[in-house]
Amino acid sequence: MAKVIYHIVKHDTGWAYRVDGVFSEAYRSHDAARRAAERAAREQRSPGEDATISFEDADGHWHEEQVHSDDRPDTEVEG
Repeated sequence: MAKVIYHIVKHDTGWAYRVDGVFSEAYRSHDAARRAAERAAREQRSPGEDATISFEDADGHWHEEQVHSDDRPDTEVEG
């Protein structure tokens, strides 16, 4: 199972959470950024519905893939 870690970090003039090098919007406080990260982590663990997704890889090729609602990552919030 994949693991996704949400890191709480200083960003711009406030705080944000970062996942795989991508920053969220900025929040005024560490606590606000942590609450937002915990909410996002919870939502990412929640099963949804099976779906077919299309995505483009780094070489510009398109792929179609079936994703299953129970294939959810383990998540954690640090910081």
